[in-house]
This record gives sequence, C-alpha cells and structure tokens, in this order.
Amino acid sequence: MFQHQPRILKSLAALALALAAAGAQAQTSTSLVVAFPPGGPADSLARIVASQLEKELGHTVVVENKPGGNGAIAASQVARSRPDGQTLFLSSVGAISINPSLYPKLIYDPAKDFAPVSLLISTPEILVVGAGSPSKDARSFIARAKEKGLSMASSGVGSMPHMAIVQLKLATRANILHVPYKGAAPAITDTIGGQVDGFIGDVSGLVSNLKAGKLKVLAVAAPKRTAVLPDVPTFDELGTPNVYADNWYGVFAPKDTPAGTVASLNAAIRKVLASPELKAYAQSTGVELSPTTPQEFADLIRRDTKKWGDLIRTEGITANE
Repeated sequence: MFQHQPRILKSLAALALALAAAGAQAQTSTSLVVAFPPGGPADSLARIVASQLEKELGHTVVVENKPGGNGAIAASQVARSRPDGQTLFLSSVGAISINPSLYPKLIYDPAKDFAPVSLLISTPEILVVGAGSPSKDARSFIARAKEKGLSMASSGVGSMPHMAIVQLKLATRANILHVPYKGAAPAITDTIGGQVDGFIGDVSGLVSNLKAGKLKVLAVAAPKRTAVLPDVPTFDELGTPNVYADNWYGVFAPKDTPAGTVASLNAAIRKVLASPELKAYAQSTGVELSPTTPQEFADLIRRDTKKWGDLIRTEGITANE
C-alpha cells in the first residue's frame, strides 16, 4: 500500500493544481473603470461596450463608476493597477488631454501612466435648455446671457462641456456663469428642472431627453450638423464661429501592459465597434464609431493635449473655475 503513496500524492497534487487553474480561469474578469457616475453618456457607452467585450474576451467585464476630479479618481486607480490587461480605463478627453494643463499637481501622468488601446467614439457637443426655457434659439439664449447673465452646467471642471462653454463665452462675450457638476447625468437633471439655464453636452447623452420633450436643442458645437439632429444649426451658421468641441471616449490600459496584450485588446475592441449592437447605438445617439490603432490614438491625444492646453493657459482657467 505504502509503495503507491508517492504516486497517489503526485496525482492529488496534480488534481489540486488543475482545480486551482480552473478556478482562477473561472474567476477571471475585466474591470472597465469609468470616470463618470451612472446614467450619463460615458456610463451608457461603457455598458454597451462591456456587454460586447465579454463576448470577445470570453469572460465577465464589470463596469466600475469612479466619478470625480474630471476623471482623476478613476485614472489614478487604473494607473496603480497591475498591467495584466484586466483593469481598463474608459475616459473622455478631460482626464487625458485637459487635466495636465488644468491641475498643477496631478496624482497621475496621462502621458506616462497609460497605454492607449483604442479610440471608441467621437461625439459633437450640443447646446440644450429646459423645455420651459424662454430661449427659443441660440441667438435668443446668447442675447439673454448678454443682457442679464445666465448659468450653464458642465459635467465637471475641465470637461469637454466646460471647454465648449469657454469657447462660447470667448466667441460671444456673453455673461455666462459656469456651474460644474460631477458628471453629465446630474447636470442634465438640473437643466431639465430649470436650476441652471443651459447645458452643453454630448449629443449621445441628450437625444433621449430631446425626444421626450424634456429639453430643447439650440445649436451644434461642431463644423457641421449632426445626422441625428439634421435640423439643428451649428454655431457657425448662427454667426458664432470657433465653438468646436468634439468629445471622444477611448480605452486605456495601465503602463507596462505588454504590447501583445494591448494588441489583443485593440483587436477585440475593433470587433466590438463593428458589431450590430454598436452600430445601432451610433445610429440612435449620433456618435461616430472611431476605431484606431494604439499609435493613432496616441497621436490624437498629443494633438488635443496641445489644443486644450493652449486654451486653458491663454484664458487662465484653473481647477476652481
């Protein structure tokens, strides 16, 4: 009996290792960390991307909402994560290309702490007001702002809506009070309720409330009209030039993530963006699906970092704006 004991022990050890490996595989999941609260356009995008990414990766993808600091809280969490491809950061322009010029001391370095994986979407910003607003169009909104002053919400200091508000103030010299929120969802709620006079935000996060009659859209902050709102003029058409705020959302991995892992994730995201589900999402929300290589995404980040950094420095914008 005892002469078989080593063989039995080896078999048991092999079985234990196999079970442990199987358990680890079964427990594998990816966290998709989002810099905004539930209910806004970033969250909606993250959830549909996560549901499709699960199919490509073969395991669960969990959305984690970490709002605050124009993305700084979420960014710092991902920056400290293991570079194994299982913690990803879904970010808009703010945390990556705007924060470096806005905050003198960031707790993360966008250029050094992340590996760009792929751009996901681009989306124009639009000016909206509550359904009960006396502003019938963008011209009357601007005239009211010049005459008596108006408040405008953004999804946070340094967010793309904030940058669009700065551009609008520069172009019109209107008296506009910037009111930052922690995400688009509460900003939209207060715009609907009339607590603030207007909001500039992603078209994707506003379409449903426009269709429901809770909001009115006044103008598009882009060089051309958006297909989902073909009757809405651009600021250019209304005689207010240089209000161009094109937001984007993309996926990042922590620094030192192996190039092979980044490439695999990029390939998975390309398949996600080509799926019928994402195409339907784009058609219904007005966003543009924008898959890129990691290098193309890195080049876009560099260009936008300069563009928004120049605006922030020229206008003396601070984190307390």
